[in-house]
Amino acid sequence: MDTPTLLTHLETHAVPLTLPRGGTLCWDDADLHRAAYTADPEGYALLALAPGVRPWQRARVLLQVLAASQAGLDDATRATLARLARVLTLALPPAHVITVLLGLRRLRANHKHTTRAALRFVLEHPDADALIAARRPALLDSFEHALGKATARGCARRIADGDTGSDYLQRRLLRFLTAPHHALRRVPALYAAGPQEATAPHEPVLAVERARRYPGTVTATNRGDIAATLVHLYRGGPAEELYVALGRYLAAAVAAYPRFPGTVALVLDASASMRGYGERQWALMSQAAALRMVLSQVCDRVEVVEVGGDERVPRGATDLATGVLDALAAGPDLVAVVSDGYENVFPGDLARVAATLPHVGVTTPVLFCHAMFTPTDDLTLRRPAPALPQRGFWHQDDFDELLPWMFGHCAAGEPWLRTALRTRLDALDRQAAQIGGIAA
Repeated sequence: MDTPTLLTHLETHAVPLTLPRGGTLCWDDADLHRAAYTADPEGYALLALAPGVRPWQRARVLLQVLAASQAGLDDATRATLARLARVLTLALPPAHVITVLLGLRRLRANHKHTTRAALRFVLEHPDADALIAARRPALLDSFEHALGKATARGCARRIADGDTGSDYLQRRLLRFLTAPHHALRRVPALYAAGPQEATAPHEPVLAVERARRYPGTVTATNRGDIAATLVHLYRGGPAEELYVALGRYLAAAVAAYPRFPGTVALVLDASASMRGYGERQWALMSQAAALRMVLSQVCDRVEVVEVGGDERVPRGATDLATGVLDALAAGPDLVAVVSDGYENVFPGDLARVAATLPHVGVTTPVLFCHAMFTPTDDLTLRRPAPALPQRGFWHQDDFDELLPWMFGHCAAGEPWLRTALRTRLDALDRQAAQIGGIAA
């Protein structure tokens, strides 16, 4: 599985899944998803929880996981996939999940894990009553596909006749549910024909992404606590108090990240342009330094190659190409160039070096991390090596997406990424269980 390529695709490709009436499921990147699942079912599925993945891509992962057979998978992997399916059915907009369930019907996919996920969504989702009222035909189709039409209607007849737990009902329906009592009132509602006048809930009931509140006007000091504290230090603020605050903010920022068991070589642009001027002074340098500090706490080893001056005294021009060659000499697992993108010593040199490295046997990933002032910066003239994998960052919150993208490019990052996403799944699964308990 090509993790960097897949992760970038999951974060950028937002085309919806569609189900034309009477036609086939429109899933334009199905081959990519199937290949990734085949290569590594658990690793592929966990990527759905990476920060920044688009909702329609999470829906595709749910579809792939539920459509694929689990024959040959060990119990631990099956358990992970089941937990992920439960999280995604709550973390996606209900309309997305309904599209997935109808897609499974078109694909004629009906494994036991498919049945379980479909029935729990239709009958146990916290908004199930409102969804049945608004989308009854679609949910009825999903219910009958999950059980088979004859079995589904047989269960409905028995419930209508007062059956609350016969052996038939238990074996064919109730055993798939965590709160079987919901089925006794919701199954009849699925078969209660009537006008569809209700409005379906649109929002997920479980938040995967951390809430991010960005300022209306970006300044050098409202781009995250670490960078803001560094700006005050660079401007000559009270050092003792600021260093205490800096340590506290740094500890809080790295607490959520597992340890990276490898070496990152950081080519840190400390040229004059990184200092900036006016209201933007120190904005880029402080954010780049914040990234360096976070990496130094997360990684077993960080080698820093400063280009120009240093982070306290940025000066001079930018020779990124020489910085990359010096960084490679440290034998790292990956090289990350952190710069605003202005290469003013031998322009084009970084691109030429990057193009030459594979031809001389250098396989170490080299990445370009764009330091930006705002998320809408124009980078047209700031891409000194367009062929390198690139990602921008302007706020401390961007590290949540930046670090998985960085570490995903090297072999040493694979266990880091899996551990980080498993931890994320554990937390979301606990929230899902709480939501289920409240709904019950």
